[in-house]
Amino acid sequence: MLPSSSPAPKNSTNSESGAPGSPAPKTIEELDSVTIRFAGDSGDGMQLTGTQFTDAAALFGNDLATMPDFPAEIRAPAGTVAGVSAFQLHFSSHEIKTPGDDLDVLVAMNAAALKANIADLEIGGILVVDLAGFGEKDLEKAEYSESPLRHGALDAYRVIEVDITGQTVRAVEHTGLKGRSAELCKNFFTLGMMYWLYDRPVEHTLSWIQTKFGPKTKYKDKPEIASANQAALLAGFNYAETVELFASSYRVKKAELPTGKYRKISGNEATVFGLIAAAQKAGLEIVYGSYPITPASDVLHGLSRQKHFGVTTFQAEDEIAAMASIVGAAYAGALGVTATSGPGICLKSEAMGLAVMTELPMVVIDVQRGGPSTGLPTKTEQSDLLLNMFGRSGDSPLPILAAKSPSDCFNMAYEATRIALKYMTPVVLLTDGYIANGSEPWLIPDPDALPFILTNRALSPAPGQGEYLPYLRNPETLARPWPIPGTPGLEHRIGGLEKAQNTGKISYDPGNHDAMTRERAAKVAGIAKDIPAQTVEGDPSADVLVVSWGGTYGAVSTAVGDCNANGIRLAHAHIQYMNPFPANLRQILGSYKQVAIPELNMGQLRMLLSGTYGIPAIGINLVRGKPFRISYLVDKFERIVKALA
Repeated sequence: MLPSSSPAPKNSTNSESGAPGSPAPKTIEELDSVTIRFAGDSGDGMQLTGTQFTDAAALFGNDLATMPDFPAEIRAPAGTVAGVSAFQLHFSSHEIKTPGDDLDVLVAMNAAALKANIADLEIGGILVVDLAGFGEKDLEKAEYSESPLRHGALDAYRVIEVDITGQTVRAVEHTGLKGRSAELCKNFFTLGMMYWLYDRPVEHTLSWIQTKFGPKTKYKDKPEIASANQAALLAGFNYAETVELFASSYRVKKAELPTGKYRKISGNEATVFGLIAAAQKAGLEIVYGSYPITPASDVLHGLSRQKHFGVTTFQAEDEIAAMASIVGAAYAGALGVTATSGPGICLKSEAMGLAVMTELPMVVIDVQRGGPSTGLPTKTEQSDLLLNMFGRSGDSPLPILAAKSPSDCFNMAYEATRIALKYMTPVVLLTDGYIANGSEPWLIPDPDALPFILTNRALSPAPGQGEYLPYLRNPETLARPWPIPGTPGLEHRIGGLEKAQNTGKISYDPGNHDAMTRERAAKVAGIAKDIPAQTVEGDPSADVLVVSWGGTYGAVSTAVGDCNANGIRLAHAHIQYMNPFPANLRQILGSYKQVAIPELNMGQLRMLLSGTYGIPAIGINLVRGKPFRISYLVDKFERIVKALA
């Protein structure tokens, strides 16, 4: 099904260009943006393919957003829908905030990948399939009764059928790589075709292959691996050009972004850098204790490579030990940090209560995923808000922050550290699987411009000062001092039992417990004076306010912008300080006739806002393990505005 001609994609213009090294000029159509998804078995290298294409887009200067999608099972049966791995990339010539809704291009390496993803390909979109993945057994595993490539089932799309596997094996034959090893190079053949389609140079990936598999790596005794992958990449590029698979190739121009130095960054990477930057500004070492869990494990991996910044990483035997270890680290004078997901927060809850009682500075990162229990471990959700608000024994409030995008994880990790050290309290930072694994360009900040972070480090008392009072609070912040064990004159008792005011001695006095409980709560509530006021975007004359939080920012902000562009008036407030809320939030919420709250849960922020401020709100709730689609939100917002009118 190789069409001799195809209609030009939307928002395109024609231009003529000759690509360097090509035998003849080719037609290049300019596009505003493209959304592409690579999909195949978890062993087909789709994440690597998507990452390399992302790097090429970033180097070219496009704005971009990505969404990796992994199988939930470690060893899902090959060829089944459950075993499909995918990588989605949205790259653009202007600012974008999401990895896109409908796909312009879907690359399906087998029948299962097609079945799992075809519903997201827009009508008229390009579908590239590897014929080798549509054999009788492949169709059976994907539960197809007959081949979807036949009988017009895919006539709504521009289908490009290529024996990618067979072409790859032939292309690498001269390197000596054979059998399954040769077939594994098919992801680079696919990448080469996509590089030709979107007018991207191959040099960066050729260099990366040499760095990854070359003579200075563990593959030094197998030079055929690097040679084969490079050959496959070039073969795919040349195949797309010489066989004329596509009617033309396309170009997405460089985006006009603020001037500065950029790098591609994921949410987990940004979290690592934010923690290190904050610790450096505070003059502290980091002790990171964690137990591996999807999708937070990359924070452990990232920090473990930064020992030269005074980072110590400890992989504990379980989540309980991980949390307890950073309580001990904070007691000893380091910045204690841990990261986990919802099930890990459940196990950490007792030691988090100990952190609240001892009033020690540490950062607890919850990279939220689909629940409950194991749930959807590789999918996204934002349903741990109430767990972190109330999931401990007793009245044990602590500050909660939420990042809104991959690059924003840097800012909020820095801010979480600042609050923890200034107010002597554990702080929870909420991210989620979508922004933790997703990537976007990050404008690298000037380290000298980052604010210094002050600590409450207690020094040795002056002679004759009297008894040391470890719970004598700062009158402004209500934070207690941070004495380091072994400092002469600062001897004190610490633990989970209730402390007496000022002295910190064990106390069972009812009045003292009431007073200490209220002081701890007042300390957290007082942070509202030290955080930015809530801002509102969108139409200032709108009657409807959309309130969002966490990783929904990109989709909600884009949907609100689309609505306003079409005369559907909306305002938008995105909350990042979940506890305490910004001081002006009550006034903002009371200024609108209707409030709508989209969440990837069953209405947790809506419950908190209604309970705190007594303001009714409309919930827009999905728990499908995927981010909101912009088109879905636009439809919901339009209905709310029309109903109010």
